Amino acid sequence: MWACTGNPLLAEICAGSGFDWLLIDGEHSINSLESISVQLQVVAGYPVFPVVRVPSNDTVLIKQYLDLGVQNLIVPMVDNAEQAEKAVAAVRYPPRGVRGVGSALARGSRWNRIEGYLDRAEETITLLVQVETAEAVANVARIAGTDGVDGIFIGPSDLAASMGHLGQQDHPDVVAAVEHCIRTAREHGVPVGVNAFVEATARRYLDAGADFIAVGADVALLARASEALAAKYMPQDSGGSGSAPASY
Repeated sequence: MWACTGNPLLAEICAGSGFDWLLIDGEHSINSLESISVQLQVVAGYPVFPVVRVPSNDTVLIKQYLDLGVQNLIVPMVDNAEQAEKAVAAVRYPPRGVRGVGSALARGSRWNRIEGYLDRAEETITLLVQVETAEAVANVARIAGTDGVDGIFIGPSDLAASMGHLGQQDHPDVVAAVEHCIRTAREHGVPVGVNAFVEATARRYLDAGADFIAVGADVALLARASEALAAKYMPQDSGGSGSAPASY
């Protein structure tokens, strides 16, 4: 599930809920470098893999996230192999990449307490790139085949928008594109995940071969649960809309 509030207490609650992985979002959420750092610390005591999404495929931002100690990184809006290669270079030190060297100052290396960190840092990092546009779908084979890309994560919301179906993640064309990406990734032996907050869609993608899936977010759960609680006790004409828009 997603952690979007930037609140370490809520991140800790989510970390103990039983999910395999928790995605701390830096793209569409209030999270900052400081809040991400604290959340990584509080979830470290739980049997959950923290995954962090950087706001963009920016070498400087990726460097900062890695120095914070992010080991499972998602880079959004990767449309082609060249952009995938840029992300790979950002997580590798020279001469294999362009990551800036500041390990003595960084939590990622435990302030140079990890022996040989500079030589094997990339072995400790999992890089996932997001396929979430029609262009990315067309290039998914090359993206999945890029050396250094450890997996792809499909974003149906932006994909639907790029295909002319804004807000319609369950449109047949969007679903077909997602399933095409799942098949292609598996053909290349690359783990593939997808966002699917609607249970029927999530189960469909799992049946189609998705290796991992995001099925909810802290903010969405709170919004829907608080609406349901209010509906139990408040008159239906109290000013509420009576229904919520389709989830992410």
